[in-house]
Amino acid sequence: MNYRYRIILPLDLQMFAKEGPGGEKTEDATTKKLDDVRQEGNVAKSVEVSTAATLLALFVCLKFAIGFVGDRLMSTFKEFYTLITRYCVDGIDISGLNYLMWKIILDIAITIAPFLLLGFLVAFLSNALQFKFKVTSKPLQPKFSKMNPVNGVKRMFSLNTLVELLKSIVKVVVITYIAYGVFTEHIKELYLIYDMSVMQSISLMYNIVLELALKICVLFCVIAAADFMYQKWKFKSDNKMTKQEVKDEFKNQEGDPKIKGQQRQRMQQASQRRMMAAIPEADVVITNPTHFAVALSYKTGQGQAPIVVAKGADFLAGRIKEIARDNQVEIVENKPLARMLYYNVDLGAEIPPELYQAVAEVLAYVYQLHNRVS
Repeated sequence: MNYRYRIILPLDLQMFAKEGPGGEKTEDATTKKLDDVRQEGNVAKSVEVSTAATLLALFVCLKFAIGFVGDRLMSTFKEFYTLITRYCVDGIDISGLNYLMWKIILDIAITIAPFLLLGFLVAFLSNALQFKFKVTSKPLQPKFSKMNPVNGVKRMFSLNTLVELLKSIVKVVVITYIAYGVFTEHIKELYLIYDMSVMQSISLMYNIVLELALKICVLFCVIAAADFMYQKWKFKSDNKMTKQEVKDEFKNQEGDPKIKGQQRQRMQQASQRRMMAAIPEADVVITNPTHFAVALSYKTGQGQAPIVVAKGADFLAGRIKEIARDNQVEIVENKPLARMLYYNVDLGAEIPPELYQAVAEVLAYVYQLHNRVS
């Protein structure tokens, strides 16, 4: 007999999801997310841009300032060899030699200081121009996650590590190719270097090195431009959000819609209570008569025109009329005027000039009626 067995294995499809139960990260980062990331010290920054800019600035500056640098260094060394004999004629003068060494070091430092300062400024600006400047101390705070060996292994085999490795390989290969090309081009001159004077040899080596350096700088500029675009893309991709994250952030910023609805309802109820409390002080309530009711109040010397102290439609209109009757406030039926006041005048606002005549007639009728009753 043939027996067939069917084995059922549970399979969690979430295992194949990119971003877990929150869904795939397809939404661009919000302003708040970018601010939070920036506060952590994470920015779209390419180190290659700083390296390329610094090298290019230094070698271009050196190309035009080599005469000054050479004269300063030659003068320093001449002074050194002139003075050193003074301290070594009748034995070695240790204090004199110390003074001489510090003087030579200071002269060399003064000579190269402008180049160091230029390098620092270019490096700082090339970094600062890549992102908005913001002071934060969070990157300096210790993080135990960085000490986790598992995270360290993950970083070793991450996409970013692979890209950095490829960049390094490309730089080594291309620099080697450029160096080979430059030295091949000047190989005949290098064979004659033993027949040259010291200054001719230095000049030749300077020209070769400077040519090599400038070509390498051009290479670094190309790599820096490509790396900068890659870092921008990677930063944007790494900080994408799921639709649920966007919704949650909106809730956190704007508040839960249910809670906001309850707050809005409570505010409306408080506004209605204040409105109802003002009806007993009104002079007249103008009605539709069933759909609209608008209560007007006019105090001599307190304003230029009557003010709408209460208004409502349907059920609320019925409540306004009910309170008006309980407080002996006159109710006047005027359908066009009631509709105009309801739709065109806000609560607590004065009536517009175009309704002065119609409202004045109503108030005159109410005042005449009160005088007649009294």
